Amino acid sequence: MIYFDKVTKVYPNAKALEDISFTVEPGEFISIVGHSGAGKTTLLKMILAEDRPSSGQVFFDSVDIHKVSKRDIPRLRRRIGSVFQDFRLLPHKTAYENIAFTMAAAGRSDDEIASDVPHALDLVGLGDKKWNFPVSCLAVKGKGSRLPARLSINLTS
Repeated sequence: MIYFDKVTKVYPNAKALEDISFTVEPGEFISIVGHSGAGKTTLLKMILAEDRPSSGQVFFDSVDIHKVSKRDIPRLRRRIGSVFQDFRLLPHKTAYENIAFTMAAAGRSDDEIASDVPHALDLVGLGDKKWNFPVSCLAVKGKGSRLPARLSINLTS
């Protein structure tokens, strides 16, 4: 389980997150969608322990992830699959394949992948582009547009 407890993140020129609390249950597939600057990437970086909250705590399996040793962070990250809004997509895989790859790495079944990937793409307005490669998806969304952040989580032991 991932749990955000009253997380706030303040950067020098802006507040990215303010008093955010939520829970992601084991095996859940979630999509984080919002306009540019809404805090999507900041939220993902907090989950992956790439960034620290200004206040509040982020827990993964009841452990404050910002108190986990740097040596143990890669093990934690292997249990979370994510596709970022920027150019961290695999260029040789289609939009569908990028999301399916993340879900498969997180241990999701073929049936779950077949069901959830089209739904996630529809949520972000890319349902009709599922077989397009990342460059053509970005071109369709418009110059300077970025794919909405998506996060697939499967907690394994």
